[in-house]
Amino acid sequence: MELRGLTPWLPFRQFVVKIHGWCDLACDYCYVYEHVDQSWRRRPRAMAAAVVDATAVRIGEHLRRHEVRQARVILHGGEPLLAGPAHLARTVTAVRAAAPADTDIGFTVQTNGVRLGHEFLRLFREQHVRVGVSLDGGLAAHNRHRRSAAGAESFPRVARALALLASEPYRPIYGGILCTIDLANDPLEAYRSLLAFEPPMIDLRLPHGNWVHPPPGRHRARTATPYGDWLVAVFDEWYDAPRRPVAIRLFDSIIQLLLGGASGTEDIGTTRTGAVVIDTDGSIQGSDVLKTTVPGAPETGLTVFSHSFDDALAVPSIRAEQRSAYAVPRACGGCDVVDVCGGGLYAHRFHPTAGFDFRSVYCLDLLRLIRHVRRRVSADLAARRPPSGSAPLT
Repeated sequence: MELRGLTPWLPFRQFVVKIHGWCDLACDYCYVYEHVDQSWRRRPRAMAAAVVDATAVRIGEHLRRHEVRQARVILHGGEPLLAGPAHLARTVTAVRAAAPADTDIGFTVQTNGVRLGHEFLRLFREQHVRVGVSLDGGLAAHNRHRRSAAGAESFPRVARALALLASEPYRPIYGGILCTIDLANDPLEAYRSLLAFEPPMIDLRLPHGNWVHPPPGRHRARTATPYGDWLVAVFDEWYDAPRRPVAIRLFDSIIQLLLGGASGTEDIGTTRTGAVVIDTDGSIQGSDVLKTTVPGAPETGLTVFSHSFDDALAVPSIRAEQRSAYAVPRACGGCDVVDVCGGGLYAHRFHPTAGFDFRSVYCLDLLRLIRHVRRRVSADLAARRPPSGSAPLT
């Protein structure tokens, strides 16, 4: 890999707590259940109280040792709402009690929305937990992949949940919508369907894959840019709106990077959240998305019962993830958008012979999107700049 300046190992600032390891949907693209790593089968269905308590102690210990002033805890799964309101409340309370008094901890729950009703929403409002919901578009777009194991559609229940979340008094805890891109969906129809639920933010996510297991429609040898084209169509409608109706994390991050700022997502750029995963059995792991590469890729061999998060920082695979923030694949050397792309998401780089020292499987799509955004933003800056102004973005 090509090193682009060295930085010390970062303390963890984001803790993904797998409060419940099973799910009430059977989405056919799920990177936890449907990819090569099947470790979920041997783990407890839910995180026991003893695991929650040990996790809370380890989080507090780590934040205190490194004097971390801001941290984030994501209640995840599986489907976290399967843990039930009482267990979720106990988890939030335990982590808050163990954390240093001067650390601001933000809590988020990422849910499929199927079980999200007044009981959960009242709890999350009381506990100041932001709620993110997964939705892939309108009825047909969402139900194509996001169904129960018996084939039952999930859209009607998710739509009701989002309508509640967008209403008072729950609007303040509405975190946003996560949408996994499906090339079978018309991009503008999908985008407009999401807007109908008035989210404060939309996270457009590329389906997870790599050079060993390519994502749908992204073939190794083809030069087409189907995901880039899909995203460009949405970007133009979003960017050309008289007033931006919503924040879109990917687009906002690209613009910020082009203007010399930082990315708000690990999907592009060189920002790393310093994330660690704690599974239902208390095992400490790297990024969940690594489950799409080879079986056991996120495993560290450590648990919250016998190891600190500082021990995890010394694990080679964790260090490799962190190093990806300032080391880009050699294949990216000389690329005109590498400072924006950052080599793409670490897991998307995985190659059968080069390992993670390879360009993203979405390289051409990211190139298409970033260059398009750069042209649009550069043209706008040039139109607003006096003739003696500096050159447009290159």
